[in-house]
Amino acid sequence: MLPAIDIGCPYCGETIALFVDGSAGDQQYIEDCQVCCRPIQVTVTLDADGEPTVGVRAEDEV
Repeated sequence: MLPAIDIGCPYCGETIALFVDGSAGDQQYIEDCQVCCRPIQVTVTLDADGEPTVGVRAEDEV
């Protein structure tokens, strides 16, 4: 079972759950917000223990 990580949408601010597959290693992908449907850039990094850390940003952020 994939762990769910709660994040705040960078557009609408609503809390949404992302299911993260840590077995894929560090990754970047785009997932649409479940509330406002805007594209969120998701960055997943694994710490030394293999636990995922998730960062999100709006698609137009630098």
